[in-house]
Amino acid sequence: MRTLFLVTLTSLIFLWYLSFLATRLDRLHHRVETSWANLDGLLQRRAAIALEIARSDFADPASSLLLTSAAYHAREASVQERSATESALSGALALFLVDGQLHANSAEQSLLDELGALTAKIRIAIAIHTDSVSSTQKVRQKIAIRLFRLSGTAPLPVTYEFEFDAL
Repeated sequence: MRTLFLVTLTSLIFLWYLSFLATRLDRLHHRVETSWANLDGLLQRRAAIALEIARSDFADPASSLLLTSAAYHAREASVQERSATESALSGALALFLVDGQLHANSAEQSLLDELGALTAKIRIAIAIHTDSVSSTQKVRQKIAIRLFRLSGTAPLPVTYEFEFDAL
């Protein structure tokens, strides 16, 4: 009788532990998805501001064309192309800001200030996203999660190369 009680208790504790791990992993995956959605929204806003800057009066035609192309590619990129297009947009913005900041009027300066504030938010969002991804990857390496397949069909979250670029 006592042995049956101990076996039952041990089984219940083990099942509770597996349930706890599965719930924790689910929350981490949700955190990754939420942080990516936030980062994606900020990157889309950055591309929109880049288009506004490209259409402004102080942009020379060559810089405007380069910035417009990079912004459209960043907005329309698939997941596989995202890293390259975001890096290209960062490069185009960096080239443009070196040349364009000296000739900006007050309306155009407000766009540049908004871009600067947005870049700071993007850096924070990238830090949150990479932290979420690394936490999820760390938990998914646990033997109990791999052995009992607690991650289900959820893909392993990854970081993108542009997240390590200097924006």
